[in-house]
Order: sequence, then structure tokens, then C-alpha cells
Amino acid sequence: MRIGELAARAAVSVRSLRYYEQQGLLTSVRTPSGQRQYTEHDVDRVRFIQGLYAANLSSTTIAELMPCRDAPSMHNSDATLERMARERERITAQIDDLLRARDTLDRMVAVARSHRESLLDQSQSRTNQR
Repeated sequence: MRIGELAARAAVSVRSLRYYEQQGLLTSVRTPSGQRQYTEHDVDRVRFIQGLYAANLSSTTIAELMPCRDAPSMHNSDATLERMARERERITAQIDDLLRARDTLDRMVAVARSHRESLLDQSQSRTNQR
């Protein structure tokens, strides 16, 4: 199948497919005229890649995980599980950082609201004194 058909069937853009090839995540066979040709297997591969991107993994990390899919073995499975565990830890650390940032922002909002209330109180005091 040609690149446009693969894109439609896997629900991705043609640009994404070209990027996946550039990153070594997807391969095609070229016709004599230079057109990319893909197989039925590539539809599932692209969907798998999309799932990994949806998990916020980089193309480099995805490339590290592909041997488990391409050449299943205990070694590849163990390596994939270890890599996924490290990625989960990375994401958890990001979540913790975001929660701390949100808590800091909440405190700053409370300070700003309190300051605004004091300004409002001062304004009302001046109005009442006139």
C-alpha cells in the first residue's frame, strides 16, 4: 500500500509516517519511481508507535522498545519492561514537579487575592471618610 493509504488506515498524517521513517521506527520499500510501499503489518506497527507517543515517550525511547515487538525474546521483553519502568519514574517525577508548581502558584494566588482585598478595603475606607 502507498503512504496515503497507510496514513488513512492508521489515522496519522503522511508527515508523521515520513518522520517515523526518518527516526528508524518504520521502513518502506521503494518502487522504481521512488514511491514508498508498506505492508498490512505496518498499519499495526504505526498504531503501536502512536500508542507509545500517547504515553509521552520520545522517538528515541520508542526505538529502544521496538526490538521487543520486532524480535520477541525474554531478553528483549526484560529490557522493554525495565525501560518502561524508567519512563514511568520519569513521568511520575514530572507529575510531582507539576504538583509542586501548582501548589506554589496556589499560594501566590492567595497572596495576590489577600493583597487585592486590602487594596479594596483601603479604597472603601477612603470613600467612607469623604
